[in-house]
Amino acid sequence: MTGETNEGYERRVTLSDPHDTAAPDCGSRSAEIDRPRAKSLIVTVYGDAILPHGGSCWLGELIELVRPLGLNERVTRTAVFRLVQDGILESERHGRRSRYTLTRVGRRQFDSAQAKIYASEAPFRDGRWTLILLPDGVSASERDALARDLGWEGYARLGPNLLGAARGDAIAPAKAVLSEHDLADACTIFSASTETDSALGGLAALAWPLDEIAADYNLFLDRFEDRGPPPRTDEDAFVRRVLLIHGYRRALLRDPALPDALLPPDWPGYRARNLARTLYRALLSASERHLTQVLGAESKPGDLAARFPETT
Repeated sequence: MTGETNEGYERRVTLSDPHDTAAPDCGSRSAEIDRPRAKSLIVTVYGDAILPHGGSCWLGELIELVRPLGLNERVTRTAVFRLVQDGILESERHGRRSRYTLTRVGRRQFDSAQAKIYASEAPFRDGRWTLILLPDGVSASERDALARDLGWEGYARLGPNLLGAARGDAIAPAKAVLSEHDLADACTIFSASTETDSALGGLAALAWPLDEIAADYNLFLDRFEDRGPPPRTDEDAFVRRVLLIHGYRRALLRDPALPDALLPPDWPGYRARNLARTLYRALLSASERHLTQVLGAESKPGDLAARFPETT
C-alpha cells in the first residue's frame, strides 16, 4: 500500500487504496499478485466475507480462502503481518495457531466503509455543506495527512486552511478524524448553505478528482458488465464476489457522493452501484456456502441483511 511512512494515512488507505493495481479478471483463478494488491485483497476478504461471520478467523482458514485468488501462503502471511502493524488486525495465540481479529479501530473503519459500499441507493443530499477551518499553526505535512484522511469522508481542500464536504451529515465523521489527529479543539466546523449555485460545478471539478473516479467506475463496468458463464462451484462464486467488491470499492470509497447538480453528465457511479447490487445478490448464496465450509463451526452465521437491501 502507499503512504507507509505515515501511520495515520496508512490505516485509512488500507481500506481503499487509490493506487492499488487492478484486480484480476472476475473469472481468474491464478494471477500474479504483488504484495500491495495482496494486502488490499485481504482487506476486502475481511470486510466482505469474514466480518459478517464474527470478524475473526484462523490464519490457516484465511490462507485457504485467499488461495483461489492467487495468493500463496508466504504472501498471505506477509500481508497479514503488515495489517497487524497498521493497527487493522490483531492476533491471539492458541498454542501454535493464531487467530486474527479486527481491532477496535479497524472495526470502526470497516463499519464506516461498509455503510457506503452496500447501500442500494445514493445517499440523500440536503443541499448543505460542512466546512472545516484549520488554524494557522497546523504544519503542511499535518494538513496533507488530515486532507487525505478526511478525503475518505467526502472532504476536499477548498483553500489553504479550508476543507469542505457537499453534505450536511459530515460533522460526526469529521470530529472523529480530527480527534485522531488531536485537532478536535483547534479546528472550527461550520454547517453552511449556498446563496448562489452557479459556480459550484466548477468548484467541484477543481476540488475533487471526478475524472479519475469516473474512469475507475468505467473500468469496473467494463470488467463486470460482461458476466460470462455462471460460477461452476461455490468457491468460484466466492472468488467472483470478492473481486466484484474489490473492484467496486476502489472507485466508490473515493467518490465524495456529490449532489447530482455538481456531477458531470451521465455519471457512471449510478450504473456501477446497480451492477454491483445485482451481481452481489446473485453470488451471495453459493459464496456463503463456501465460507461456511471453510470457516467451520466456530464462525457465526453471516449477518447480511443490510447488504444491498431491496429498494422501495
